[in-house]
Amino acid sequence: MGIFGKKAASGFSASSTAEQVTQGIDGTGLTAIVTGATNGIGLETARVLALRGVHVVMAVRNMDAGTNVKEAILKEIPDAKIDIMELDLSSLASVRKFGAEFDSRGLPLNILINNAGVMADKFKLSQDNIELNFATNHLGHFLLTNLLLENMKHTSRESGIEGRIVNVSSLGHTYVYNEGIRFDCFNDESRYNKYVAYGESKLANILHANELTTLFKEEGIEMTANSLHPGAIHTNIIRNDMFLKCLLSVLGIFVAKTTQQGAATTCFVALNPQVKGVSGEYFVDCNIAKPSSQAKDADLARRLWIFSSNLTNLK
Repeated sequence: MGIFGKKAASGFSASSTAEQVTQGIDGTGLTAIVTGATNGIGLETARVLALRGVHVVMAVRNMDAGTNVKEAILKEIPDAKIDIMELDLSSLASVRKFGAEFDSRGLPLNILINNAGVMADKFKLSQDNIELNFATNHLGHFLLTNLLLENMKHTSRESGIEGRIVNVSSLGHTYVYNEGIRFDCFNDESRYNKYVAYGESKLANILHANELTTLFKEEGIEMTANSLHPGAIHTNIIRNDMFLKCLLSVLGIFVAKTTQQGAATTCFVALNPQVKGVSGEYFVDCNIAKPSSQAKDADLARRLWIFSSNLTNLK
C-alpha cells in the first residue's frame, strides 16, 4: 500500500484499521458518546468501541437510521451496550435538549467523540441563522462539549480514569483565509465558498481542542482533548460534491482509505493507552502530526472560544 504501509512512532499507519489499533483493549465500564454514528467512520467507530466493551451512546439526527445501526451492531455483538439519542447539531435547541436528556439518565461519560460533519454544497443557514458548516461542524459540538463537561470532569474524578474528547477535523483545515477564521463575515453569502467554509469549521475543531487543553491544564483536570484528520474516505459527507467524488474515484486506489481504516485514528485517540496524558495534539494515521500555523495560534483559539460562547449564550 505504498507509504500507507509505513509505520511510525505508534506502531500504526494509514493502513491500520480501527479494530487493529484497539486490539486487546478492554473498554468495559467506559461510556462514550459518538455523534454522527449512523454511517461512515462514525458508524465504524461506534461498532469498534462497542466491540471493545464500551457503552456507546449514538447521537444521531435520524432515529430510524440509528435504530437500524443499533440492530446491526447487536446482531454482530449480542452483548454490546448501545443506546441511541436524537441530536441535530445544526440546532442549538436540539443540542441543549440532548444535554439535558443525557444528564437525566444519570450516565457517566468518559469519552466524547465529536465526529458528525457536513459539507454544504450551497450557502445555507441553520435554524439559528448560522452558516451551516460552521453551525454543524463546530458550534453544535462546541455547545455539546460544554454541556457535558461537568459530567466528564466528575466521572474523571470519581473513576480515576482520564476523560477524552476527540474532535474529528480534516486536512481541509488548511484551506482557509490567511487569518484563519473571518469572524466578521463567515455568515456572508456573497463571500461563500463551500471549501473555505468547510475548512474554517475544521480549523475550528482543532482550535477548540487546543483551547480545551489550555483550560484543563489551568484547572488541573485529568482530561485530554485532541483533534485528528481521518484520511480521504468516500463517505456521505461528499455525496453532493461531484468534483471530490470523481477525484476519489480516480485516485482512490492510491490515497483513499476504507471506512475501517478511516475510523482507526478516531478509535486510537479515544481508547489506546499510548494517548494517555497527551492533549492538544493533532493526529494523522494514528500518529501526532503538524497542523497548519493557524491551527497552532493560541490567540485565535481564545478568540474562537469567546466568539462561540457568545453565539451559544454561554458564560
